[in-house]
Amino acid sequence: MESIWTESCLIKEREPLKGNIEAEIAVIGAGLAGLLAASALQKAGRRTIVLEANRIASGQTRNTTAKITSQHGMIYRRLIDTVGKSKARQYAMANEAAVETYRRLIAEENIDCSFKERSAFVYGNDGKELEAEAEAASSLGLPASFVRETALPFPTAGAVRFAHQAQFHPLQFIDHIARPLTVYENTSALRVEDDQIETTGGQVRAKQIVFACHYPFVNFPGMYFARMHQERSYVLALESASRVDGMWIGSGEGAFSFRNYKDLLLLGGGGHRCGENRAGGKYELLRKMAKSWFPDSREIAHWSAQDCVSADGIPYIGRYAESRPNWYVATGFHKWGMTSAMASAMLLRDLICGRENPYADVFAPDRFDAKTLTGIAAEGGQAVKGLAKELFQIPAERAAEIPGGHGGVVLLHGEKVGVYKTEDGRLYPVDIRCPHLGCQLEWNPDERSWDCPCHGSRFDRFGHLISGPAQEDLAHG
Repeated sequence: MESIWTESCLIKEREPLKGNIEAEIAVIGAGLAGLLAASALQKAGRRTIVLEANRIASGQTRNTTAKITSQHGMIYRRLIDTVGKSKARQYAMANEAAVETYRRLIAEENIDCSFKERSAFVYGNDGKELEAEAEAASSLGLPASFVRETALPFPTAGAVRFAHQAQFHPLQFIDHIARPLTVYENTSALRVEDDQIETTGGQVRAKQIVFACHYPFVNFPGMYFARMHQERSYVLALESASRVDGMWIGSGEGAFSFRNYKDLLLLGGGGHRCGENRAGGKYELLRKMAKSWFPDSREIAHWSAQDCVSADGIPYIGRYAESRPNWYVATGFHKWGMTSAMASAMLLRDLICGRENPYADVFAPDRFDAKTLTGIAAEGGQAVKGLAKELFQIPAERAAEIPGGHGGVVLLHGEKVGVYKTEDGRLYPVDIRCPHLGCQLEWNPDERSWDCPCHGSRFDRFGHLISGPAQEDLAHG
């Protein structure tokens, strides 16, 4: 289940850290956000190194649909209502600046990454709602308008169109910007205390530390685990499907996304909160819709992505916490990682270099007011719900009742255990508690993984860590 980006771009391997070093700035995470931040800081004259637990762009970046756009769904009316027009404009202009920075950087450095200017659309069935969203977005200075005609294979009431947006090949872009950077691959950051990072390859001492590792793994201070959740979504790459002339997403629950890459159509959808896919069938849903809309198409690849969602839908970009003035964070990109990564790179560069950034306030991680407390409480409530599952006894499931190729929870000596059963009947038990904060994991049948419904950590069927905030594998039986 590799994405088309991974299959078509091989990035040169880097050596892991071997021994103790000092750096002016250490960036944790070599995804798009971390590499863009490191690149911006290095161009500003700051000596920067990057630590990556696996390979460059091996996390969420490789699974994007790679839309460079300030069109983030039906959000601008809501932002005006919740944070006010001034901060809504900051959000809008930060993302428009990100689009323009990609355009300029790719042109200046002649980066071969299939960069194409495209319009971005959000379609729906409520024309009045779409018109109101277009008007709100336009009032913030965005290139927004309402259109009635769409290029989609089903009827709609129209769409909100953002002109002069773009798409690209994210790994080809990353391959270029990473070349002048010092990146230590296969070097996991295990603990961070003050200016010290303990890694699997040695200690790093840095004056400033940037957490660009998708989900911050240091729980206190910051408490990002109580302010975010993670969501999954799924993609098919289709041959012989019609062209859709732009980048499209739907409004509301159960909507789908579309965009072309060369002769392929990327069809996305099936989103859900991490740990809440017990029934499975997300890829089958996409295949069913592909057969209906594009009957002559053929699937050549499928993959999934995971995104951090903040309590108010706005990324956290800035100082990690008041008590850690030399720590910085970029997270909570809410499925819009391309522009959010570029915006965070520019904002963090300015913050670390002592420059004023006109968009900083809306993204400030220390924002707490009455309008966001409800969302924060909901995130905490979901985590408590997951933790409380361990207090309830459930009927024992015999391992014999678990189908081959699937996992389930059984009782073993009075303790709940996760069990994966191979097609030939071999059993692989794991501790069903997430090592991050102890939530009970859930089996994801679409991807044969153990997923945490509280904070989004994921483990493969044998208990090996896929993604954090957890930092270790599950205990094996």
